[in-house]
Amino acid sequence: MSGAVTLATAVRVLRQLRHDPRTVALIIVLPCVLIGLLAWLYSGTAVFDRIGAPLLGVFPATVMFLVTSVVTLRERQSGTLERLMASPMAKADLLVGYALAIGAMAVVQAVVATAFAVWVAGLHVVGPLPLLVAVAVVDGLLGTALGLGVSAFARTEFQAVQFMPAILLPQFLLSGLLVPRDRMPDVLQAVSDVLPLSYAVDAMVSVTTSADPGGEVARDVAVVLAFVVAVLTAGALTLRRQTP
Repeated sequence: MSGAVTLATAVRVLRQLRHDPRTVALIIVLPCVLIGLLAWLYSGTAVFDRIGAPLLGVFPATVMFLVTSVVTLRERQSGTLERLMASPMAKADLLVGYALAIGAMAVVQAVVATAFAVWVAGLHVVGPLPLLVAVAVVDGLLGTALGLGVSAFARTEFQAVQFMPAILLPQFLLSGLLVPRDRMPDVLQAVSDVLPLSYAVDAMVSVTTSADPGGEVARDVAVVLAFVVAVLTAGALTLRRQTP
């Protein structure tokens, strides 16, 4: 793996995204719109403060999953990915380069969405605000890694979209957002314990409800990042050229 090649890949992807305003709007604007609708829906109640922060992690993960899988498959269909894989470039350079580029967009997304949630939508945060942004970035990276993982198996953009409810919806239902994880049936709780989105939601809840959430957040973020690395590694091992 070469740092220069990885960085060059990331820069190329960012340049392509710069010329795709609809994708940029999907990344930056859509989470704010969803958070705003949620705040408006629960205006005057305590519900938004309870579920707003977890969804601040769920929304970016979902958007980044969709964007990453579609962008990667678009490059596969155009032949760009095939040409890159035919070059001496390592698969790790390719996947990490994509992850860095879309991860950079996840940073922008997290800053904008968090600022909107706190200063426009009125989300109450007990813990440090920078930590909330950091966790939102990690959640966006989770969606990016899952999207890259799916792109190794899907062959069309439609197939990538089909993967989204199969991969993200069960995690959302078992994340503890709808029903606390300790109140779930034992089997569902055991499944929830191995799903990365559960830890992403736990980290967001800790930041918004605790003035000193450092230890709990560090544990949850470490689990999510470990999953990101595992998915990228699996993607590098399974990514194949379409032609011999």
